[in-house]
Amino acid sequence: MAVKGNLSIWEAESQGVELLNSTIGDILDRQAQLTPDKEALIYNYPEIGLNLRLNFKQYREEVNKVAKGLIALGIQKGEHVAIWAINVPEWILVQLAFAKIGAVLVTINTSYRPAELEYALRQGDITTLFMTETFRKNSYLETIYGLVPELKEIADPVNSSLNSPGLPKLKRVVLFGDKPQSGTLLFSQVVALGEQLSDEVLQQRQSTVTPQDVALVMYTSGTTGFPKGAMLTHNNILNEIHCSIRGVDYSSERYVGTMPLFHIAGLSFMLSGIISGYTVISMLGFDPTKVLELIAQEKATVSFCVPTMLVAMLNHPRFLAGEFDMSSLNWIATGGTAVPVVLMEQVKEKLGADCKIFFGMTESAGGGTTTLDEDPFGLKSSTVGTPFPHLEVKIVNPTTGEAVPIGEPGELLMRGYIVMKGYYNMPEKTAETIDPEGWLHTGDQAVMNAQGYVNIVGRIKDMIIRGGENVYPAEIEQFLMRHPKVSEAQVVGVPDAYMGEEMVAFLNLKPDEKLTEAEVQQYCRANISRHKIPKYVQFVSDYPMTASGKVRKVELREQAIKYFGL
Repeated sequence: MAVKGNLSIWEAESQGVELLNSTIGDILDRQAQLTPDKEALIYNYPEIGLNLRLNFKQYREEVNKVAKGLIALGIQKGEHVAIWAINVPEWILVQLAFAKIGAVLVTINTSYRPAELEYALRQGDITTLFMTETFRKNSYLETIYGLVPELKEIADPVNSSLNSPGLPKLKRVVLFGDKPQSGTLLFSQVVALGEQLSDEVLQQRQSTVTPQDVALVMYTSGTTGFPKGAMLTHNNILNEIHCSIRGVDYSSERYVGTMPLFHIAGLSFMLSGIISGYTVISMLGFDPTKVLELIAQEKATVSFCVPTMLVAMLNHPRFLAGEFDMSSLNWIATGGTAVPVVLMEQVKEKLGADCKIFFGMTESAGGGTTTLDEDPFGLKSSTVGTPFPHLEVKIVNPTTGEAVPIGEPGELLMRGYIVMKGYYNMPEKTAETIDPEGWLHTGDQAVMNAQGYVNIVGRIKDMIIRGGENVYPAEIEQFLMRHPKVSEAQVVGVPDAYMGEEMVAFLNLKPDEKLTEAEVQQYCRANISRHKIPKYVQFVSDYPMTASGKVRKVELREQAIKYFGL
């Protein structure tokens, strides 16, 4: 145990785990040598003609082909290159190839609109953009033509560079797909460029990449102000994954990847397959039917799903009808937001799977704390576990900065190898997030018990102060989800002239269920303190979501203020 006295301080200890000193490219090479014939990457989409199965030897070979193409294209070490696409196979190959040659991957949210894309391309100093032509009803191609109309005029994109006053750093656009478009390179053309390069050329370039080099710039969601690009090194990313595993052998797992690769959880679990040697069964994008089908067809043993995904799966009509064989599923990993205990109980009861909860953020390479396989279900379902090996954690009074006693809420801080290098080209924002002593301020309200297990109460900015009483939305949401008719609950604060703030509960009911506002109020009065009872109740069929499956509470608050005339 590493808890310091009666204060919410976790002192770093190794827990028997040694930190890695490697790069992402070297880790892939090592795994290909250790288990060349083991299944590494699967795309099982026969309905659209995509049926890809690579073992680790083939995986490495495909990545090396792409890496040599990137070198031939002229991409230099440290150069910023971006991907704007759903989880197509090329996304993974390009990302790993970037890591091999020392280029910096900048991920672009698939939901970005023109102004957001322009911001990321400019702020991130992007020289090359890899993208799909469309996503849903959003034409990525028309968007990029709108931002850089000069692109259409390039007759020979292999040998000519883009020159646009609007985005002066952007030199080329590469399309995933087989249909040529004006001014753009096809991905296949890039790969072909590298066919004449020797393996020695790639090895020489790869040898210049160090664990301390930045491998990734990943933009935060930007719910407050402009998005910020968190700079993560090879060391950050690999050791976050390595220490989350804590020496456990997961090589026999078969993982269904539901999260977008532009999100830190999606990227981390994909790379975890390379570190651990397990099989990644990748999805193009989340779809509850497809997740359930893949688990059954591929005999998957684990998946990572944020709470909204789990709710969609548990309430799926075909799942409720018992159409899917879930017997292979051992555990579900989750996190990314507050995880209701009742939801974990439902996962255990209905999916027959254990749960593993992670806490982290983009700025900490996605990690920080996790529950352990041997933890009792009560801890697995109600906490985010204990801190990673070699990591310092403390919970402080956000006003004084002093550590709070065990059991009292405060802001969660972390210090160690997972903390980002900083925000790209934003020194002031970096200083606001990482203090002079190296502590990363998460902005999350948390409580630590005497054994070091952490419970996330909510975001500090989300805390509601009603009549002088602190109310944490996550607590109310978990309570409301225990109502037998409620599938999901989201609680936000709204202004009130008398109490300062009041609460609005947005409830999504289970299929074919009915509930009234009066019944909700009665349920609350009978079971929770008066100051925790939402004043307003709205029934909804869905929530405004981010592309990574998080609920946009800012939008819910705006909707409530307008609807109730506040």
